[in-house]
Amino acid sequence: MKLHELSDNAGAAKRKKRVARGPGSGKGKMGGRGIKGQKSRSGVAIGGYEGGQMPLYRRLPKRGFTAPNAKSFAVTNIGAIEKFIAEGKLDGKVEITEDILVASGLVRRKLDGIRVLAKGQATSKLILNVTGASKAAIEAVAKAGGTLTVAVAAAE
Repeated sequence: MKLHELSDNAGAAKRKKRVARGPGSGKGKMGGRGIKGQKSRSGVAIGGYEGGQMPLYRRLPKRGFTAPNAKSFAVTNIGAIEKFIAEGKLDGKVEITEDILVASGLVRRKLDGIRVLAKGQATSKLILNVTGASKAAIEAVAKAGGTLTVAVAAAE
């Protein structure tokens, strides 16, 4: 094989379509934009415009409500905590607080607090102190012989 015999695979290098470069290109003269009108000009932004008709996003009713003072909790599961203890990233013999959960990397950030849910099995005697927990999580930890303390939110 010689240097001049080398070639790319068929269809590997596709040439760019050169719009508005003369009649021989097949996309010459008006560059595929048609004749006149807003869309033939540059700088067109008519995303939701329906020619004067009431647009769809205004015809449909607004639904739902977002509470401005709603709390947002970081969520973790009992199974994930047990896995981190098994891997040695958490010490199961001491009290596990929210700061320890963040430091271990189990939870990225506290937000308005950490809430523990019951997914997974509680095998070791956990001593957890968090902002929130589901009833099933509290029962699962108690059943395994541990304690799950939920901090009472301060009255505002």
